[in-house]
Amino acid sequence: MRKERPEDAAAITRVVEAAFHSHPYSNQTEHILVERLRSAGALSVSLVAVLDGAVVGHIAFSPITIDGKPCRWFGLAPVSVQPDHQGKGIGSMLIRAGLAELERLGCDGCVLLGEPAYYGRFGFKVRDGLTLPGVPPEYFLALPFRAENATGVVAYHDAFAVCG
Repeated sequence: MRKERPEDAAAITRVVEAAFHSHPYSNQTEHILVERLRSAGALSVSLVAVLDGAVVGHIAFSPITIDGKPCRWFGLAPVSVQPDHQGKGIGSMLIRAGLAELERLGCDGCVLLGEPAYYGRFGFKVRDGLTLPGVPPEYFLALPFRAENATGVVAYHDAFAVCG
């Protein structure tokens, strides 16, 4: 695992596009989302997994707002692994490394929209009082790094409009 470098951009696009190509809950715009976050300077943490010199995985974390106010919470999306490398623990390693980096930076927590059974093993769960409008609440998960839980309505960066 390492931080994204400028020369990784094209490889990241290919990995993200391939990872979501056949995903049943995707509109196949995740690679555009990553490009827009990068262009906006909103990729707060962007890590790649490299195997034999090739980028095979990527994870992105970007700022969110709570009740319309900037905060020290971030959104995880997307996490992508090249299809022929899925199921080998690369996604889990990216998630753990990304969360560790957020904690190292002094962030207060992380949210995501995802499968509770998968993300629960990293400590994510539904948190009362923290909501994302328009999504099933059982799939909006949060992981606080500090003792206090945030409450309010979450909004992702404007770049996420591409996924809508």
